[in-house]
Amino acid sequence: MPPFQYIERPTPFSTKGGKTLPVFAVTPAHVETGTLEPLALDWAKKAGFKAEAGSLLLIPTADGHLGGALLGLGSNPSENPFLTGKLARLLPAGEWHIETAPLTANRLLLGYGLGAYSFDRYRSERITEPRLLIPQDADAADIKRQIAGVYLARDLINTPANDMSPADIEDAVRRLAAHYKAEVTTVVGDELLEKNFPLVHAVGRASTVAPRLIEMRWGKKGNPKLTLVGKGVSFDTGGLDIKPSASMLLMKKDMGGAANVLGLALMIMDAKLKIDLHVVIPAVENSIAGNAFRPGDVYKSRKGLTVQIDNTDAEGRLILADALAYADAEAPDLLIDMATLTGAARVALGPDLPPFFTDDEDLAHDIADAGLEVDDPIWRLPLHKGYERLLKAQIADLTNAPSGGMAGAITAALFLKRFVSPGRAWAHFDIFGWAQSERAHGPVGGEAQAIRALYRLLQRRWA
Repeated sequence: MPPFQYIERPTPFSTKGGKTLPVFAVTPAHVETGTLEPLALDWAKKAGFKAEAGSLLLIPTADGHLGGALLGLGSNPSENPFLTGKLARLLPAGEWHIETAPLTANRLLLGYGLGAYSFDRYRSERITEPRLLIPQDADAADIKRQIAGVYLARDLINTPANDMSPADIEDAVRRLAAHYKAEVTTVVGDELLEKNFPLVHAVGRASTVAPRLIEMRWGKKGNPKLTLVGKGVSFDTGGLDIKPSASMLLMKKDMGGAANVLGLALMIMDAKLKIDLHVVIPAVENSIAGNAFRPGDVYKSRKGLTVQIDNTDAEGRLILADALAYADAEAPDLLIDMATLTGAARVALGPDLPPFFTDDEDLAHDIADAGLEVDDPIWRLPLHKGYERLLKAQIADLTNAPSGGMAGAITAALFLKRFVSPGRAWAHFDIFGWAQSERAHGPVGGEAQAIRALYRLLQRRWA
């Protein structure tokens, strides 16, 4: 298998200044009122083109050659802000440009770039895709870095566990760091016990690939401190509380939190935001072996709180507990963690709307505003104090798996909150990290969630 390349991916954009074919992005009103070029209008009417959302009609020239295309936006383009992503899969190979569209250049190009993604690492044949010209009024650099961050998260999640072990996650961090001249350190294997990361060690010790805590640091000391913590479970069997086979099929994506914080870190570093960045990834494989941690075990966490293991399949919050306690000790100005943590979050909000939790009202408002601004859907759920009683364990300070089966996303967030100092500006994102169906802006598979919203938040605060 060739080296996993994600930084230097081929761009879906054209930089040529020569001849490109036009795409007219139109609503039904454009067709009905005749506000199109005569040849395009005549062809659209003859073909019965209604400009329905996502529809495409190729236009011939007078002499029968390919002359351009019409992309239907539907009656309300704002409902499908990234509909131009469909062009990447519908247009013939070649060089294209957008001639007219009721959308901003940045939104139009971002949609196209997100939709152009494909994961072909394991395919013997690669498809030649169309390329879209970047107009002069677009912020090409910002569009490309956002697309690169999303592609990185998708690539890492899509890669199967045999090529994305805890060691491979470390390798991905090191290559990203090398590209942006960041520093990486790790704590690996039994050294986790020596350096006081007992929960990370307990969860990952049964794997043939040693568990580890991976750190990346970038930026100037004295700038606002931002710490990103990402759950890096490279594969989750459920441990001794083993998952059924159907529930294990997508468990390569259980490192989606790590993948997403790395995608966000790429955007931050590429934009040279005025931030002192610290990325912390506890990377483990939750495997089954004679030395696997067991239901009923009790472990003392890095913070000193003891945790009773009532379900080995609730492992993500354990490794995050040690990582958050470590990150919190440096007193960051903003602490964010991302994790594919609970099925309960999916029951509450589905796969496409990740919840976030915070007690900081100003931060909650800013996150929500940023998500709306860039069409990166997120929704706040409460850290309801009344459910803290559910975290009580029989013989330890905390249980990792409250009984009852209700409010699972909230109790998981409350568990993590116990490892963050009161008053800290902290937000927890419980993401799915996967698209179950094709959308205009991406195929089925690994997905970046909430990182464009967070990037916009950080641009506002510390550009």
